[in-house]
Amino acid sequence: MKNFGIALVFSALIMLIASCAPVQTTQERTQEDIDNDPSLHGEEAAISEPDESMDGKWVMYNGYNDYLVTPKAEGKYPAVVMIHEWWGLNQNIKNMAHDLAEEGYVVLAVDLYGGKVAEVPDDARTYASEVRENPEAAIEHMKAAVSYLNSREDVIQNDIASMGWCFGGGMSLQLSFNENLSATVIYYGNLVTDPEQLDAINWPVLGVFGEEDTGIPVSSVNEFDAALDELGVENEIYIYEGVGHAFANPSNAGHDAEKTKDAWEKTVAFLDKHLKK
Repeated sequence: MKNFGIALVFSALIMLIASCAPVQTTQERTQEDIDNDPSLHGEEAAISEPDESMDGKWVMYNGYNDYLVTPKAEGKYPAVVMIHEWWGLNQNIKNMAHDLAEEGYVVLAVDLYGGKVAEVPDDARTYASEVRENPEAAIEHMKAAVSYLNSREDVIQNDIASMGWCFGGGMSLQLSFNENLSATVIYYGNLVTDPEQLDAINWPVLGVFGEEDTGIPVSSVNEFDAALDELGVENEIYIYEGVGHAFANPSNAGHDAEKTKDAWEKTVAFLDKHLKK
């Protein structure tokens, strides 16, 4: 199901290379390729200035130290495991966690870099590589995050989604292969089209992509779209015209505020539909 508008609409999702290189198939692309592509990340910058309105806090559980933001009003809420970009759990991700909490979600932003936050691309590349070298540890961390949220009195049990951008988009998919969730959200994450892997997902998926993303080309999204449809997985895929990778990152030179706003509104509506029942 494909439509073009302010966004190009498909149906499907997800997993996380040089600008002059030819477009490759989904199977040929790796997270390492995307991390090493200067055309995708070279003009980004980490956001380090704190938002003074933030009311989140760091929480310790199972040996992990992650960033938690909760709605201000008391009650029980659906929850989201939020996964950072390749920069790490920086201020931008904290801001997004805060914004989502204001929509009525308990948000746990996991720190897969163990306290390290990159300020330059070389450091981000190194930290992402360390996760790739030991993916099982990252998966166990994210699974522990789901268990932690389920243990909280302010969380509706088993009403949890995953959400991530770029590196985190791919990790959001990986969590979906290893944990039961209520929804999966991926912003321009590396894609997987293997039906046997995707068959682990039996809940709705939302994907947000850029038409000009050389790391996650439209052809890959089409393959993923077809695989999810074949499996009968409910999904919404939006491909935004005229923007590339990381267009929703405010520190990116290719950031598009209007399309970011539209994608965010669609994300909140998707989560509301599937988690606030």
